[in-house]
Amino acid sequence: MNSLAGSEFRLLYRKAMNRSLPFKISVLVHLRDEEGRLLLLKRKKHPNHGLWSCIGGKLEMDEGESPFECAIRETREETGLEVVEKDLHLFAMISEKNYEDNSHWLMFLFDCSKTLNRLPSNFDEGDFAFHHPEQIENLPIPETDRVALWPVYFQHRKGFVVMRAECATGNKPEVVIEELQ
Repeated sequence: MNSLAGSEFRLLYRKAMNRSLPFKISVLVHLRDEEGRLLLLKRKKHPNHGLWSCIGGKLEMDEGESPFECAIRETREETGLEVVEKDLHLFAMISEKNYEDNSHWLMFLFDCSKTLNRLPSNFDEGDFAFHHPEQIENLPIPETDRVALWPVYFQHRKGFVVMRAECATGNKPEVVIEELQ
């Protein structure tokens, strides 16, 4: 008798039940201080509770907010730093399928050229800290960030990358680079 791995079973079950998952659109903004350390937020809420990640948030789609507008708003709301479009470089897009088995995400990743001169105040979503780039791989971070987002940031943040990732719970995300410039 053949048995299916958990992620294969969930996928087949979802198809059999004709259940679709919500699709969410968000941004992540990579910010640095004047020393080149990266600003990360240890999240107090889901998704990614207890893990370190860049600032960001969901687009206000009912208002027609663009990814750039969202990145500007989230940067101001979460750090107090005022940025404009020319301070931001869209360096990647990733479509995460089955994230935590409850949604799909389309994320726009930005690198900000404007630096922070202080650590932002902690707030209800998490606690801030600056980390040297070489520390990132040893931090508790989301698995997709570990296998895809941070490597792309360090290698291609001056260019542009489009990726997709299958993120079935319990498995290492399977990442495919669809475009690399």
